[in-house]
Amino acid sequence: MRQLWNRAVDPDRAIMRVMGSLIEAAGVRYALDRSPASWVPGEPLKLLLAGYSGTRNTGADVRVEEMIRQFRQVLGDDHIELSLLTIDPERSAGYFRTVRQVQLPALFPKFLYEEVPRHHGVVACEGSMFKSKFANALSTMMAGSLGLAAVEGKLSVGYGAEAGAMDPALSEFVRKQCHRSLIICRNEPSRGVLEGMGIRTRSGTDTAWTFQPSPPEVGAKLLRDHGWDGERPVLIVCPINPFYWPAKPDLLKTAARGLLGQFREDHYKSIYFHEWSDEAGLAYDAYLDGLAEAAGTFAQERGAFLVLAGSEMLDRGACEDLAERVGGNPPVLVSDEIDMYDFVSMLRQATYMVSSRYHAMVTSMPGGVPSIGVTMDERIHNLLHDRGHADYLFRVDDEGLGEGLLGALRRLEGEVGRVRAETLAFVPSQIRVMGEMGIELAEEVSRVYPEFPRRDVPRSWEHHLPPLSAELKRLMETQA
Repeated sequence: MRQLWNRAVDPDRAIMRVMGSLIEAAGVRYALDRSPASWVPGEPLKLLLAGYSGTRNTGADVRVEEMIRQFRQVLGDDHIELSLLTIDPERSAGYFRTVRQVQLPALFPKFLYEEVPRHHGVVACEGSMFKSKFANALSTMMAGSLGLAAVEGKLSVGYGAEAGAMDPALSEFVRKQCHRSLIICRNEPSRGVLEGMGIRTRSGTDTAWTFQPSPPEVGAKLLRDHGWDGERPVLIVCPINPFYWPAKPDLLKTAARGLLGQFREDHYKSIYFHEWSDEAGLAYDAYLDGLAEAAGTFAQERGAFLVLAGSEMLDRGACEDLAERVGGNPPVLVSDEIDMYDFVSMLRQATYMVSSRYHAMVTSMPGGVPSIGVTMDERIHNLLHDRGHADYLFRVDDEGLGEGLLGALRRLEGEVGRVRAETLAFVPSQIRVMGEMGIELAEEVSRVYPEFPRRDVPRSWEHHLPPLSAELKRLMETQA
C-alpha cells in the first residue's frame, strides 16, 4: 500500500516540480525587474555556497573550508561576501569563520526562491552533487540553487562535482536547470555524464587536498588517550552503512511515525527516511562481517592498534556494530564529538587504512597514509583508479569480502613503502589541478561580471590556490 501511494504521489518528483516552477517564476520576476541583488562595481560580490554542511560530515566540511580559502585568494577577500547553507547551525558552529551561515529548511524550494536572489551567484559545493545514490532531494537542492542563479544571469558554478547514476526524473531536472551553469568536475567520468546531458563542464578535482588539520601531535594524543602506546602500527577502519540509502521523502511513514511511533529507526529527518529491508540488513551484516574478519585478524597477526573511525555522525552506528563483531573493545572515534581539524590529524597517524569513506582517504593521503577502498559507488572507484591502485579496491557487496581484504592488507604490509610513495606522489598533481580550477572560477566570474576586479597575477595554478601548509609546500617541492 505504502509503495503504491509513494509511486502515485512521488514526493521527490513533487519537490522537483515545485522547484522547477519557482525557477520559471524567478525568470519572469527577473525579466520584469532586474534590479534586485544586481552586482554593482565597487561592492562585494555576494556568493551563496549550497551544500551539505551542518551534519558533522568531515568531507563536506573540509571541502567547503578549502573552497572558502581558495575563493578568498582567487577573487580577493575584500571583493567577496560569502554565505553558506547549513542544515544545522549548531553543528557547523565554529567552522567557516567570517562566513554568514543560513539554515536550510528540509522543505527548501520556497526558501531558495527567496534566498538566492539576495546574492550575485551560487556555488554548489557538495561532492556527490548529481546522483540518486544518497538523496534526490540533495541534488535537487543544488541543481535548483544553480538554476535560480542562472535564470537571473548570475554566476552559477558547481565546484569539484561528482556525477553518477541518476533517476530519470532527476536526470531531466539537472539537464534542464543546469544547462546554463558551469560544472567543474572532480574526475573525467563525471564530465562524461554531464556533457552527455548538454551541460558545460571543466576538469577539476576535489577541494580537500589543501586542508590543514591540527598538528600531528594532536592526532597522536587522541590515539594515546584511547590506548595507543605510540609504537604499534595503527590500522584505521572507516565503516558506513552502505545499504541505508537512498533517503527519500515518505508521507505515509511520516504520518505513521507521528501518530503511531513507527519507522523511528529508519527516520533521517523531517519527511525523509532511509531505505531498509530484510535484504539490506543481510547485506549490511555481510559487509561488517567481512570488515571484522579482515581487520580483526590482521590486527591480531601484526599487533596493530585498531581504530574504528566515523567521519560523519551517521557512521557511529556502523562503527559500534563493527566494534561488537571485532571484539576487544576497539576505540570508536566519530566526527560528532571530534572537530574536522583534530579528526583529520588523527587519520594521518594511520599506518594502514581500510575505508568506505572517500574523504577519509583523500584527507589522509597528504600524510602518506596507504589506503584500501571498500566502495558503494563511483567515488572511491574513481579515486583509486586515478591513483593507480585499483588492485586495492573492493565493493561493499563483494562475495568473500573478508578474505579478499585480509589478503590485501597482508600484501599492503609488504608494499607499504611503494604505496606510500605513490600516494604522496599523487597529491601534488591534484593540488595543481585545484589551482587550475581557481583559474576557471576567476574566468567564469569575469565572463558573467566583466567589471569585477581581476587580481594582477600570472595565469598559473600556483597563484590560484589557498595558502599551503609548510608540509604541503615541501611535498610540492620534492615532487616537482
